[in-house]
Amino acid sequence: MSTPSLAQTPALDALAHGAVIPAHPLALHDDGSFDERRQRALTRYYLASGAGGVAVAVHTTQFEIREPEVGLFRPVLELAAETIDAEAGRPFIKVAGTCGYTAQAVAEAETAAELGYDAVLLSPAVPGADEKGLLDRARAVGEVLPVIGFYLQEAVGGRYLSPHFWSSFTDLPNTAAVKIAPFDRYRTADVVRAVAAADRADEVALYTGNDDDIIGDLLTPYETAGGGPRWFAGGLLGQWAVWTGSAVTLLDDVRRARAGDHEAMVRCLTRRPELTDANSAVFDVRGAFRGCIAGVHEVLRRQGLLANIRCLDPAETLSPGQAEEISRVATAYPWLTDDAFVAEHLDDWLS
Repeated sequence: MSTPSLAQTPALDALAHGAVIPAHPLALHDDGSFDERRQRALTRYYLASGAGGVAVAVHTTQFEIREPEVGLFRPVLELAAETIDAEAGRPFIKVAGTCGYTAQAVAEAETAAELGYDAVLLSPAVPGADEKGLLDRARAVGEVLPVIGFYLQEAVGGRYLSPHFWSSFTDLPNTAAVKIAPFDRYRTADVVRAVAAADRADEVALYTGNDDDIIGDLLTPYETAGGGPRWFAGGLLGQWAVWTGSAVTLLDDVRRARAGDHEAMVRCLTRRPELTDANSAVFDVRGAFRGCIAGVHEVLRRQGLLANIRCLDPAETLSPGQAEEISRVATAYPWLTDDAFVAEHLDDWLS
């Protein structure tokens, strides 16, 4: 017998349908203090770009916002929620990142719920926890808000999680989606099959977090035993924190390609390695991802959305040659950028 489904809301309906969900960066002044004006401008940018939601307090927002001496976890969530609620005018998915052991994750989910968030993205980085412990934690958090599971690549703190774990995670009553981001084709396929084998498979959306092959994930139908093909509904991505208007256009093109539009399919297949190349520059693959957040900041700085590339850790910055790589991909792939769109609206977003 299937586990009872989540009570649907317009935002959860949008999540199930599929959306572009950028991972929201953090805007700081040169001295490291919170730049609320530019933080709000970023949220407005994602709204105007046609994104379907944002994920806040995630890796791209910098996990250090939770540290007591920083104290930005609630202010960052609150500012995004206030801006969205006042200006969206449509269902817009508000996802809050939650971290830590069960008590911390539940407390963070409670803050998000109080601020009107729709779901939480649950970090799997819990030192010492086994798979049962991670499931127990997800069950507890799910009593507060719907949960999005997260398979994180090992290069930035993830770990192997078995297919049995993902089937069990899918069958938790308040699992709404799974973000698959191991940056590994084998493990990606494992999770898709595991979700498809669960009783609640039809109630849980798949989201790509594989920034190294976004288009490949979105174009691939996974044939599964006992059912039809499974598709990724959309993406919840750090890469989509930049050039977001183009990401929305891309997802529309992917949907046309899936529906049989040959020209759209050719465009998507041509752009598949190009987007991977661009992600290599922005995420600093050559530097083992050390400059991934700074790379996102650099693109937004060039567009005027951010004043600088400052991170909470001032030592976290671009790797040697990374700025040149970002320039190269922006020039090589003009379809990728949305600079003209940003320039047209920037003054309004900063007002």
